[in-house]
Amino acid sequence: MKIAFLSYSFTEYSVRHANEMVPEHDVLLLLPENQMGDAAALVDPRVKYQGFHRPRYRQPIQQLRTIRQILRAIHQFQPDVVHYQNGHLFFNMVLPLLRKYPMVITIHDPRQHLGDRESRLTPQWLMDFGFRRADQVIVHGSDLVGIVEKEIGFKREKIHVIPHIAIGERPEAPEDLETGPNILFFGRIWEYKGLDYLIKAEPLVSAEFPDVRFVIGGTGEDFDRYRRQMIHPDRFDVHNDWISDAERARMFSESSIVVLPYVEASQSGVIPIAYTHGKPVIATTVGGLPDMVDHGRTGLLVPPRDADALAAAMIELLRDRERRKIMGKLGREKLERECDASVVVRQTLSVYEEAVRSGGRSPSRSSVKREVKSSGEVVP
Repeated sequence: MKIAFLSYSFTEYSVRHANEMVPEHDVLLLLPENQMGDAAALVDPRVKYQGFHRPRYRQPIQQLRTIRQILRAIHQFQPDVVHYQNGHLFFNMVLPLLRKYPMVITIHDPRQHLGDRESRLTPQWLMDFGFRRADQVIVHGSDLVGIVEKEIGFKREKIHVIPHIAIGERPEAPEDLETGPNILFFGRIWEYKGLDYLIKAEPLVSAEFPDVRFVIGGTGEDFDRYRRQMIHPDRFDVHNDWISDAERARMFSESSIVVLPYVEASQSGVIPIAYTHGKPVIATTVGGLPDMVDHGRTGLLVPPRDADALAAAMIELLRDRERRKIMGKLGREKLERECDASVVVRQTLSVYEEAVRSGGRSPSRSSVKREVKSSGEVVP
């Protein structure tokens, strides 16, 4: 099968998808070259990678040039299916020009999140316009199916729940560099991430563990409002900047617990990274997070906007290092069972086949190297 995989973001996620598909399929990977960062070194040489420049939204002429470049590459490739990630302010408007190809869209965020000014640059109606161009859609959590069905208008049989692919390098044995109580909050910082509640919980945790450290890594909105909320600012190590892959690995390895105090969520790429490093997760019961955290096994789930419950969960796990190690081990097992690239891509290929069938098309015979049955048997 010939697959064109397009994203204006989600670079490492997209690279790992393409790498897993390319041994059996012909893959064109279209990603912004000015946002590749460390992911550029991961691209399998068998992938037909074509970078493009992602302009600022206020550069319409450059946006049109980029769109023309992407459309030309897809039409020259003549894919059996196009897989598009989430959406983009300008490219969504030209999706009808790709209607000759079956299209799968992964909807990472069906609705815009509280305080996320970056996503709000694209109006929700334009995101929905793009979503509705798809023949089949993928979401990362069972709670998101109802939103896509009721608010976007997809029939349930066209919505597929597939976990977020694991990102980050996975060592054979996770390196545990924990030297003391260390709580990690990692990722883009917007209001919906609930960092306020972690800051409110800090005094309760510090009362039990005076040497606890709260590590915050990531950029987003103005961080000053969070600093003003800190009762004990000396307990926080703030890295309000872009984080390299090496620094990210160090932060997760040194952590005792990874915390996601979100007040809203669709899915999370942070939880798979935590499991990669063998760390337990405390998350709130919003969006797709409960699908990713097995309460009492790989971590703990707490209600959103509840600093007391969040603090109690952190204290519970900080008291028992052996339990944390067991949870981390179970998290890695869950990751390999549900989020490994081979598992995710096998499910995704089934969605591609459904998109082709629903459009009354068949894959190009010359592009199919071999089919793999669900049993794992290889057929010439």
